[in-house]
Amino acid sequence: MLQKFFTLLFFWISTFIFSQTNLSEQAEISILNCGLGNESYSLYGHTALRVKDTSQNLDIVFNYGTFDFSTPNFILKFVKGDLQYFVSAYSYNDFEYSYQYEKRSIFEQKLNLTQAQKQELFNKVYNSLYSEEKFYTYKFIDRNCTTMVIDKVNSTIKSNTIESIKPITKSYREILYPYQKNHFFLNLGINIMFGTKVDQPAERLFLPFDLIASLEQNETLAKPKAILYEAPKSNYTSSIFDSIYTLIIALGLILLAKKNWLTNTYFILLGATGLFFCLVGFYSFHEEVLWNYNALLFNPLYLVLFFFLLKKQANRIKITARIILVFHLIYIAMMLNKIHLGIIAPFLVANFILLSRILLPSKK
Repeated sequence: MLQKFFTLLFFWISTFIFSQTNLSEQAEISILNCGLGNESYSLYGHTALRVKDTSQNLDIVFNYGTFDFSTPNFILKFVKGDLQYFVSAYSYNDFEYSYQYEKRSIFEQKLNLTQAQKQELFNKVYNSLYSEEKFYTYKFIDRNCTTMVIDKVNSTIKSNTIESIKPITKSYREILYPYQKNHFFLNLGINIMFGTKVDQPAERLFLPFDLIASLEQNETLAKPKAILYEAPKSNYTSSIFDSIYTLIIALGLILLAKKNWLTNTYFILLGATGLFFCLVGFYSFHEEVLWNYNALLFNPLYLVLFFFLLKKQANRIKITARIILVFHLIYIAMMLNKIHLGIIAPFLVANFILLSRILLPSKK
C-alpha cells in the first residue's frame, strides 16, 4: 500500500513539473529512427520523438509504438484492428540502452523549429501522455509509430511539412517486400493476407527509413542525419526451413504421393484459407485485408470440390474444378505485375496439376 502511494506521488509530482516546463532557447527536438530487427514487430524499424534541453536536465524520448501483450484477447484484437497502442516516455539513456541491447542502430535528425513551435510540439506530445490521446488504434499503414510522429510534427509546423518523396513510383506492397525477404513464410503470409489497398501507390509515408530519406531532402526542416549508435553488421541467416524450397518440397510430396487423403487435406486447407480471406473483411477494421484477390487462388470452392469428391459426384466434381480453374486464370492475369508472383507460383503450379488430374481422363 505504501509503495503504491509513493508511486502515485511520484506520478503527480513528475506530471506537475513537466507540465510547467518552458523549454529554453537551447532546447532541441529531433526525430529518432531505429534500425531493423529480425522479430516480426521490428522488421520495419521504429520511430520516436526526442526532446532535449540540457539547461533543464531534460532528455526525453516519446514512443508511440508501445503495446501491451497482456491485453485480453490480444491476437483477436490485433486481427480485428482495434488493438490499442499508446504513447510512453522515458529517458534517452534508457531508450539507447534498449536498442544497443537489440543491436539496432539509432539515427537522429534534429528539426529546425522556432522556439514557439518547439514549445507547442513538446506540450502536445507531453499532454498526450495524460489525456485520452495517449491511446490510439493501431493501423499497419495509416496509424503507426512513424505516422503518429509525422502527424504531431506536421500539425505543429503546418507548412513545409513532412511528405512522401515525389513522384510516387512504388506501391505499399513493393515498399514492404524487401523488409520481409529474409523471412520467407512471414513474407508469404503477409502478401497473401493483404488485399488491394497495399497495391495502391504509397502516398502515405509510414516507414522509418522512408521518413529518414524524406527529411534528408528537406534541409529547411531537418538537419543532416547523425548516427547516435551504429549497430554491428548483422550476421542473421534465416533457417533452411524458412525458404521457398520447403514449400516446393511440401507441395511436391503432395503431387508425387498421389494419395486421395493427402490431396483432400490440401484442398481443405486451400478452401479454409480462402474462406477466411473472404470473411475477415466483415470482422477486421484493417483496410489492408479488404478485397483480397488471393481468395481466387486459395479458393473457398475447394471446400465444395472436397465435398463432391467425398460424395463421388463425378459431374459436379468436373464442373467445380473448371470453375476453380477459371478463377485461377483470372488470378494469374491480375498477378502479372505483382511483386509477390514468384512466391505464389508454387501454389499455382501445384493447383493446376491437381485440377488437371481431375479434368483430364487418366490412361489405363
